[in-house]
Amino acid sequence: MNDTVLIELRTEELPPKSLRQLAEAFADAVHAALKGQQFTADDSVCTPYATPRRLAMTITGVAARQPDRVLERKGPAVGGALDAAGKPTQALEGFMRSAGVSFEQLHRAADGKGEYFVARLEKKGENLDVHLAEIVAQALKKLPIPKVMRWGDSEHQFVRPVHSLILLHGDTIVAGNVLGLRSGRSTLGHRFLSTGEIVVGNPAEYAAKLAAGKVIASFAERRATVAAQLDAAAKRLDASINPAAGLLDEVTALVEWPVVYAGEFEAEYLEVPQECLILTMQQNQKYFPLLDANGKLLNRFLIVSNMQVDDPGAIISGNDRVVRPRLADARFFFNQDRKNGFTTRAGRLGEVVYHNKLGSLGDRAQRLGRIARSIAEKLGADGQVAEAVGQLAKVDLLTDMVGEFPELQGTMGRYYLLHEGHPPELADAVEQHYRPRFAGDALPQGNIACAAALADKLDALVGFFGVGQLPTGDKDPFGLRRAALGVLRILMETPLPLDLAELIGQASQALSAQGIKLEAVEQPLLAFMLDRLRGMLRDAGHSIDVVEAVLAQQPTRIDRVPARLAAVREFQRLPESLALAAANKRIGNLLKKADARLPEPDVALLEEDAEKALFERVLLIAPLVRSHVANEDYADALKVLASVRAEVDRFFAEVMVNVPEPLLRGNRLGLLKALFDQLNAVADISKLAV
Repeated sequence: MNDTVLIELRTEELPPKSLRQLAEAFADAVHAALKGQQFTADDSVCTPYATPRRLAMTITGVAARQPDRVLERKGPAVGGALDAAGKPTQALEGFMRSAGVSFEQLHRAADGKGEYFVARLEKKGENLDVHLAEIVAQALKKLPIPKVMRWGDSEHQFVRPVHSLILLHGDTIVAGNVLGLRSGRSTLGHRFLSTGEIVVGNPAEYAAKLAAGKVIASFAERRATVAAQLDAAAKRLDASINPAAGLLDEVTALVEWPVVYAGEFEAEYLEVPQECLILTMQQNQKYFPLLDANGKLLNRFLIVSNMQVDDPGAIISGNDRVVRPRLADARFFFNQDRKNGFTTRAGRLGEVVYHNKLGSLGDRAQRLGRIARSIAEKLGADGQVAEAVGQLAKVDLLTDMVGEFPELQGTMGRYYLLHEGHPPELADAVEQHYRPRFAGDALPQGNIACAAALADKLDALVGFFGVGQLPTGDKDPFGLRRAALGVLRILMETPLPLDLAELIGQASQALSAQGIKLEAVEQPLLAFMLDRLRGMLRDAGHSIDVVEAVLAQQPTRIDRVPARLAAVREFQRLPESLALAAANKRIGNLLKKADARLPEPDVALLEEDAEKALFERVLLIAPLVRSHVANEDYADALKVLASVRAEVDRFFAEVMVNVPEPLLRGNRLGLLKALFDQLNAVADISKLAV
């Protein structure tokens, strides 16, 4: 009989930042195992549940017993399994013993690699209670848990101690033992708002029974409840909530019955930069700071409590009292940093090691200044200001505030520079030189800030590539992939008329000028960044063949890439595009086999009418293509190239290219080379799908 399964593991408080991930991974693993052992059909539905003190799930359409089935075990290849007399070799005999079959019971099958022996074993279906507990135990072992623990005198291990286990199939307990717990049907509700055991009769009533015990079992439902209460509370105070990535999920993982209350702190703390206060409230206290209509921080905040009480005064006053020391610390750090001076700390950067092969932070500051100045001057901006930004960009790393809150680097530099009377352009650029910090983050604004941001990222990329510290697999300890994406976004989206290869060269020169020995870095780093660009463009929805056509030319003017992509997409819609793409590929194959140095086509060596017609067309369109490309009118350039289709088709239909006579062959290949260069002036159209 098919019915719904309920699984619940009740624990002590689970890690809040990974709760949802643990619940989803647990449910997916159990569901997949039940499917793999044919207890469920493809249309069964798995619903995960997660609270601070439990991981649970329901799975529909689970059979009480597996169907009888035939299992196949692949054996050795026939060629190596039989000797010259046709008798089984030791390898085949070992396979037969392990499979429990005789030679006569073996079957033969074949795949692309050849023929092999197969043992087909009939297996009777088994009851769910034979497998469910082991499936759950194995799923728990596979969870992404960095550190496990033991509890009491138990030898069992999990991320937190466990206290009870529910395994139900419909209204029947599925007998089993997981982490030393025998399965049952009882659980507990809210730690303080519920009393006594909750007995679950069947999976359908699980969520409702927990709700009666003041527990919202569904993470998604609880999250939506928190969000709605926060929004309502903020509206009552005529305020908005400061956005915080991940905080909503984290507080959802900390409460089982969420209730939102409003707290308050003394207005005098608002003299501290609001970024500091917001960060300490969000990071340390898990509060939601409130902003007025102008985005200015209010001295009010929202608390997501796990307690619903008639009089929340004690809860609110307790949280008000707890937050004050944190805000006082922020005020102390801010005042001390201003008292001790900011720009005067720049000399201490030389005392801090950046990397043992790349010098100190002081060395890096000098490089950033030099690179930023060069970039700014290319953009027509004030190179002296850009150099100062580069030299001061890392000074706030030495401040008390950034030492306490590393997330504020750049932000505090801006505040301290403004306090000392430096121009806003310089201060803003110091704050923005870290941008973009993450995917979708805002870009630096203005040429000075862009120059500093590019200098920061290029110095890191060239430096770490130059000393062999490349990203590998999923490991990228220096954030080089993020830095590369930042450079590409700044160049392409701002956009900036800068050559990426030249920028890499400038950063390399700045490092070499300090005596830092680098491996050959320009080409490997350019290839790395173009690969990142490839991923960016695909993620943005550009088709693979269009992206490959543009990137095949290894463009270094990244600001021109969007226009090239648009032009190639427009070219694809022309009726001539497919034929020219195929012809371009054919020409490329011919040229690969030819001498590297082909002559310019000589009109005196043209014999066939078809090659003469192509020669005339190539001469006619060449200046037009060059002009359109120079003016970045890429779509017009490709439209001009589309006009050559008739002559190309006729040439290949009537002209033999690889004739025996070397001068004639070389001349025809030279003509194709001239055409090939024009066809690929915007993109390698041979990459387009044909």
